Amino acid sequence: MRHASNFSSFIIAAFVSLALVACEKKTDSPRAAEPPKTPAAAAQESMHAPAGARPGSCEDWCGEHQVPESQCTRCNPSLITAFKATGDWCEEHKLPESQCFACNPELKIERPPRTKGNEP
Repeated sequence: MRHASNFSSFIIAAFVSLALVACEKKTDSPRAAEPPKTPAAAAQESMHAPAGARPGSCEDWCGEHQVPESQCTRCNPSLITAFKATGDWCEEHKLPESQCFACNPELKIERPPRTKGNEP
C-alpha cells in the first residue's frame, strides 16, 4: 500500500513541476524601462478606442474588427438594435450589412487619417 502512495506522490510532484515550467515566463532580453503610456497609446495597444474618442476621428477605431469603435457591434452589442432598425443588418453573419465583408467583398472600411485636429 505504501508503494501506491509513493507513486501517487511522485505523479503529483511531476505534474506540478511540469505545470510550473510550462507557466514560467521567459524573455530573451531584459526590457529597458519604458515611459508610462498615454491613454491613447494604451488604447491603441489594446486595439480599442480610448474613452471619449470623438466618433469619426482617427482614434475612434476598433483595431480588432477593423471598423469604427463607435459602430462596432461585436464590441458593443447594444448597437445592434439601431442597425436593425435602419435595415442595416446581415442576419446570416450577425453584422451590420454595411460592415459585412462576406456579403460585400468589395467593401472598404478605412480608418480616418490622423489630422492636426484629431491627434491625441
